[in-house]
Amino acid sequence: MSSFQQFMVGAVLGFGMDFSDAVLAITIGSVLLEAITILLGIAGVREGLSTSVLARWSGFGRKGSALVGPLIALSLAGWFGVQNGVFAQGMHDLAGWAPEWIWALVGGSVITAITVRGFRMMAWTAYLTVPAFLLLTASSMGDALADRSLADLISSAPPGPAMSLAEGTTLVAGAFILGAIMTPDMTRFNRRPSDVVKQTVIGVTLGEYLIGLTAVLLSHAARTSDIVGIITSSSGFLGTLILATAILKINDWNLYSSSLGLVNSIDVLLGRRVGRRPVTLLIGVIGTTLSAMGIVDNFSDFLETIGILAPPVAGIIIAEYFVVRQFRAALDRARHSGVMPGESADWMPLSLVCWAAGAAVGKYLDYGISAINAVLVAFLLYAAIGRIAPTRAAPRSGRASRRARRQTPTPEADLTKSGG
Repeated sequence: MSSFQQFMVGAVLGFGMDFSDAVLAITIGSVLLEAITILLGIAGVREGLSTSVLARWSGFGRKGSALVGPLIALSLAGWFGVQNGVFAQGMHDLAGWAPEWIWALVGGSVITAITVRGFRMMAWTAYLTVPAFLLLTASSMGDALADRSLADLISSAPPGPAMSLAEGTTLVAGAFILGAIMTPDMTRFNRRPSDVVKQTVIGVTLGEYLIGLTAVLLSHAARTSDIVGIITSSSGFLGTLILATAILKINDWNLYSSSLGLVNSIDVLLGRRVGRRPVTLLIGVIGTTLSAMGIVDNFSDFLETIGILAPPVAGIIIAEYFVVRQFRAALDRARHSGVMPGESADWMPLSLVCWAAGAAVGKYLDYGISAINAVLVAFLLYAAIGRIAPTRAAPRSGRASRRARRQTPTPEADLTKSGG
């Protein structure tokens, strides 16, 4: 509901689209996001597993899941850098005595410290920053309406180069597709699947429409996509400070889920169990460096790239878990016994083919919306082939299987290691 990320996306949409087209782009993107978020979130709460670990028994296999982990880790580290760069820009504009890279170091250090402490500290950060951000949004909208009527803002032409509906929807989906994919990282702590539905409908719907469309109108009013400049000019010191804390709130999630993905990959590829906290520190350093290097300047291109690579992962996990269900029996037995499945295939070739096919269609098909095309192709292809001809996973050796059983943590250990 208070994702600064959606504020940025809304401003970009408003700079290149009129209000009605922006509403349509957000609506199409939100439908896709809510469907993916709810399905993945339900899988997470049922199994009590993070996304990268769940992928082992949801189409990718043990080593295949190690490919999912770096995608999530690198992508979210990039998002961490993007939003930390925006934080640095805002603080530099507010207090010009230090260059942006200094503020990037300060912001990255604070976020890393919060995330290293874990889930409880992240929750307290949200308790403080979410209400303040919503009040800031309302205040900024009130300032915009002081000079122009709402009807004028809704009917005004976009101030920048025109953006197509396909580009706008891909931007919306790309902005939050990683949030949808990492939903199990959070919902594994939920009590029941219905909680996933409630939090998704409320959070995504209000977040996309309330925050996103407010940013669209602010962009029309200020005739710019520079959301930091808009807040700085309209709300001054207090507004910029609230904006900075809102970035902290969403950026700790980027760092948290990024560390979970990398921990799983290190376990699989190197056979070493590492703690989440040192990995969080490492990614925090990388993300802070990226923000100091100015990754925020490539915001739109970055979103569009992620909007093509990430959706096939969600399509495959959903197709395997809810349609093909090849591994559901093993997951059910593990859930009832209180331990994770001791066996998982190393590779699932079908998932790699579907992933490549979905990404290729999303990249090169000029018809429709690339993010939707990518997730649908991966889902339909995996579901169709998996139902017609059950996948043949490459068998693991007995020695490898025994090693996996020794190294695979219980759900309780997984939650503890993840900082819950």
